[in-house]
Amino acid sequence: MTLPAVTTRHLFFTGKGGVGKTSLACATALQLAEKGKTVLLVSTDPASNLDEVLETRLSGQPTPVAQVPNLHALNIDPALAAAAYRERMVSPYRGVLPGAAIRRMEEQFSGGCTVEIAAFDAFADLLGGSTTAREYDHVIFDTAPTGHTLRLLTLPSAWSNFLSTYTSGNSCLGPLAGLEQNRQLYAAAVAALTSHDRTTVVLVTRPEASAFREAERTRIELADLGVRNLVLAVNGVFKSASPDDDIARAMEEQQATAIKAMPPGLAALPRSETGFIPKGLVGLGALRAYLHPEQISAPRTDTALSMKLPGGLLPLIDVLEKAGHGLVMTMGKGGVGKTTVAAAIALELAQRGHAVLLSTTDPAAHVAWTLQECLPGLRVSRIDPELEVNRYRDEVLGKAGAQLDAQGKAMLEEDLRSPCTEEIAIFRAFARTVDEARDSFVILDTAPTGHTILLMDSAEAYHRDVMRTQGDMPEAVRQLLPRLRDPQFTHVIIVTLAEATPVHEAERLQADLRRAQIEPYAWVIDQSLLASGTRDPALAERGQYEIPYIERVVKQNANRAVLLPWQAHAPVGLRGLEELARGHQRAKQSS
Repeated sequence: MTLPAVTTRHLFFTGKGGVGKTSLACATALQLAEKGKTVLLVSTDPASNLDEVLETRLSGQPTPVAQVPNLHALNIDPALAAAAYRERMVSPYRGVLPGAAIRRMEEQFSGGCTVEIAAFDAFADLLGGSTTAREYDHVIFDTAPTGHTLRLLTLPSAWSNFLSTYTSGNSCLGPLAGLEQNRQLYAAAVAALTSHDRTTVVLVTRPEASAFREAERTRIELADLGVRNLVLAVNGVFKSASPDDDIARAMEEQQATAIKAMPPGLAALPRSETGFIPKGLVGLGALRAYLHPEQISAPRTDTALSMKLPGGLLPLIDVLEKAGHGLVMTMGKGGVGKTTVAAAIALELAQRGHAVLLSTTDPAAHVAWTLQECLPGLRVSRIDPELEVNRYRDEVLGKAGAQLDAQGKAMLEEDLRSPCTEEIAIFRAFARTVDEARDSFVILDTAPTGHTILLMDSAEAYHRDVMRTQGDMPEAVRQLLPRLRDPQFTHVIIVTLAEATPVHEAERLQADLRRAQIEPYAWVIDQSLLASGTRDPALAERGQYEIPYIERVVKQNANRAVLLPWQAHAPVGLRGLEELARGHQRAKQSS
């Protein structure tokens, strides 16, 4: 059981949410630092938890990690990066242009596009050879879940291509000079990403079919970008010590089956495997115990449960059903089971005779695979970026292009080739999907937390623009934020695991939602080994580890709470999803 081998200066850890990217990135960084290498660990995830894992308060600048010589870390904070980018673009004009013109410029740099390009600028600066990064032997990127990361990794080529063909002088981000000055930086980022000698991408995965499938999709898309120096890290491989325990046997068999059926492209990659860790890898003590098990043993503490375990999904669905229609959104950290919970709710409502649309805003989009079968009254869709971009371009050209001369139309077409067009198109598709909940149930499986928060921020930005200008906005866009804030129309379900990082991230998500005046309806704690009844020593130890987090959710955070056990049968297809929604095996509670 080993960490991925390090042979290049740059390492990217990417993969499906919840597969352990941060844990492996931090363990690798610590191992290199202990060998005397200077290391900069960078999170590009909008919902980063590096602070918690490294026990160090981080910022957008390299910060020494306490008690770890040679190791520094930073978070690329999209909001702070956007503020810095906006000021960098506007400040040269302060005192030169009238105040009204400055305010218009600031508004222009306040949208979702600016957040994306600003975060990308910070990322490209580190990858492209900034003065800051040159000081380190290794720069390790702990990335956001796959779909968001693929978007990030395509931006160097996308913006380089856009700048090479753009001629008009203004872009959707304001004066083109703000982008033009970074042309060389973007080119350097492309060169670093595609260099076999400089960059390795670690595809982190769990030994699960869905995680392998996404890792294979990522492998193919990265190859299309010219990124081919890939290694595979299979994390959390479980070896049962209790062959008579149903849960332990099922987990080991499921993993072995998934590994055996791994896509050939993945199987051909260099591979490392790390084992199942009952207590997780949060904190420097846990990381050191993992790297040096012969020297340091992680302390085991048994915790008594002080409350009755929450029930299952059915009572929650009973309440949701009463309105006869509405929007249900599952939100949370990647890998916590949002898609599974969304599919189980959608299936149960459809089986009760309701018209249901099950959709997703997640670029990784697993809802169709999770459901696997058709059911009358249940439609399945996804927000397809390429399709939505084409639809949006056609709509804009059809409305605005008709009034333009040839030169004006050419400039408009040029502007619509900007990578920012995708952000606008996806947002409008999101509003259109929400609009369908007026007369049916829409169950929306959202992207992992950071990406979803950016989407919510876009909703507020668009709403402010609508209120200020009353411009030509679709009615679905006008009504989006009021609908999201209406507790009779929208029910947000926060999904988490009974572990430190997912619970803490869910708490931050709830705080962000409340700031946007959206009150979460319920919390679902998924994949609980405590609730499964397992007696396998390692799995039972993980169950004990869950107790304080279950109690924290129920007692401090949730208006309503649901606890779902780890399933001996994978919760996919009609059988698996029915079992998840309707069956709830309780563990015996110890005092």
